[in-house]
Amino acid sequence: MQLEYQILLAVTLDLLLGDPRWFPHPVRLIGRFALFLEQPLRRGFHSARSAGICAAAVVVGAAACVTYALVRVSGHLHPWFGDAMSILVMYTGLAARDLLRHSTEVWRALEAEDLVEARVRVGMICGRDTDRLDESGTARATVESVAENMVDGVTAPLFWAAVGGPVGIMAYKAVSTLDSTFGYKNERYREFGWASARLDDLAAFVPSRLTAIFVPVAALILGLRPMSSVRIFLRDRNKHPSPNAGQSEAAVAGALGVQLGGTSFYEGVPSHKEYLGDPIEPLTAAQIRATNALMVTTGLLVLAALIGLRILLFHAADLYR
Repeated sequence: MQLEYQILLAVTLDLLLGDPRWFPHPVRLIGRFALFLEQPLRRGFHSARSAGICAAAVVVGAAACVTYALVRVSGHLHPWFGDAMSILVMYTGLAARDLLRHSTEVWRALEAEDLVEARVRVGMICGRDTDRLDESGTARATVESVAENMVDGVTAPLFWAAVGGPVGIMAYKAVSTLDSTFGYKNERYREFGWASARLDDLAAFVPSRLTAIFVPVAALILGLRPMSSVRIFLRDRNKHPSPNAGQSEAAVAGALGVQLGGTSFYEGVPSHKEYLGDPIEPLTAAQIRATNALMVTTGLLVLAALIGLRILLFHAADLYR
């Protein structure tokens, strides 16, 4: 089965099933493996940065090699088994359904005027303190999380699946997991997590910008603010501390006509980010639904573009034989 069909089936499975709680998700296994390596590598290297570089190389290499072996062995048993394993691996690398589910739970709680429940739900998709958030702050946290994670959980995995199939998507998930495990700027991980953070920046560089290009198109389809999306993207995309998160967040802020960024608290410590977008519309539960629609539409547009590009590059020649 051609990779394009495998990717389409993987996306379909994710949209239908999401992430079953009983399933031993590869990302959790990768995270545990990374933590298992931390102390032995710290003891084995004089430099924490060198130990972190080795950790990143081992974890990404192991994820890629194990995935390759699983697909190859399955394919040797029967070609259908190989196809099924490829689809299963790529399905586990996508997170659109789960992101929709979590953000929709926040929206429902806000619609029911249950701010306490909304704070609990938004705490499941963002790392900031939620106990002091009002309705606007809860909506902002949700919109920012969805806007950022549409890259990490949807378009970047699709990009690397199109580039390298199941091995490519699982290598990317290993990189993303390393960043969420070690990529902190605190005393413990500033040096050890340096390679993990830089590798994640590199892996998401193209997908984040590809996503931001398609957000205005999605906004046009959905009747939002496509020209504002382009304008805010060009104006504010580099204001975010992350070289990649600001790309999609700025485009989404413009499409919605809202202002993201500002002060958030992490373990009681305030952290201020520059503002993205203009405060034309208030941040309410309605903006969460609009952001979810943007995420799904943008993801499908990116999927269509990647599939079309693969057909053009790898299969067009066959049409003329």
